[in-house]
Amino acid sequence: MKPLRLLFLASLLAALVACTGMPSQDARYPMFWTWLDYRPAMNFDSICAVMSETGIDGVMLNAPTPDDYRRAIPIAHKYGIEVYAWLWTMNLEHDRDSIVKAHPEWLSVNRKGESLADHRAYVDYYKFLCPALPDVRTYVKDKVRAYCEVEGLNGIAIDYHRFVDVILPTTLWPRYGIVQDKEYPEWDYGYHPAMIAGFQRLHGYDPREQEDPSADELWLQYRCDQITEVANEIAEIVHSYGKTMAASPFPTPAMSRRMVRQDWGKWNLDIVFPMVYHNFYTGDVSFISDCTIENVKTKNPMTTLYCGMMATNGSAMFECMDAALNNGAQGVAIFTIGSLRSPEIRTRFKAYADSVRSLRAQTPL
Repeated sequence: MKPLRLLFLASLLAALVACTGMPSQDARYPMFWTWLDYRPAMNFDSICAVMSETGIDGVMLNAPTPDDYRRAIPIAHKYGIEVYAWLWTMNLEHDRDSIVKAHPEWLSVNRKGESLADHRAYVDYYKFLCPALPDVRTYVKDKVRAYCEVEGLNGIAIDYHRFVDVILPTTLWPRYGIVQDKEYPEWDYGYHPAMIAGFQRLHGYDPREQEDPSADELWLQYRCDQITEVANEIAEIVHSYGKTMAASPFPTPAMSRRMVRQDWGKWNLDIVFPMVYHNFYTGDVSFISDCTIENVKTKNPMTTLYCGMMATNGSAMFECMDAALNNGAQGVAIFTIGSLRSPEIRTRFKAYADSVRSLRAQTPL
């Protein structure tokens, strides 16, 4: 889609908003974002300069410690960039090895009875925790509180808030030499004894006794609900600090529910960044349009919808953004700014971002 076509559609959207009262961009939040790994040795000032020159006004930053944010935030704010702590929750990150060693009983278990404490699912860094354990919930919430204490942090953006992928995106099957035409026991997680016991108390039977546990909707929903409960407990903490609650889930609530037990339409989020990575699925930009249309209908009504997409160093980037913004997304997040290597593409991105902001600013509330 050409830029002029985007301008026409955006102008048309503005007219529709004026007539129908459709919600416009929430001015409290940035419109163009990137995910970024932060390390103390990096030249963060120069990276912020590039973000600003590209039109990025929000960053989901993954840093090893709260003190790293205390150093990074003043630099980002100097460039007018809001900073959200990009935190992995159910999957361990910076303290992975120490937690696995100290608390192997916290790790998730698959349908074969194998724990991630001593088994590998796809990659070594998949060390997911069991959300049914009170100690796990306490650990996750204490971690969130530590980051909420950082002065100047604008919000918390949770990620890996789910189980292991029972079904990977189809383009990843060859990478692991697998075919996932159904749910196989070795990839089907959520069978920790605490999960089983909780489900039995609620429903009166052991899901493992079913002929096909993957067909048991009650068991599927129970696992989704455990993840939802933790998400909403996190949201309560984040909101108590007056900060914004965000998340980066799978493409749609329906897809994520089946693929990773992530029913994110029920989470109490202020912002959601569904990771609509079309190249992981169909490879067609229409995948972004279709997911965005579905997400408008199925997200929490109180949540502002964005669209997370892979950054591409070419014109496809703008087709992807058109597909999201013309179908209900209020902004986009790219993974990641470092992929926009060409100065020409970054300049074009800035012009695109400025034009969209200008048009949205003219849209009546």
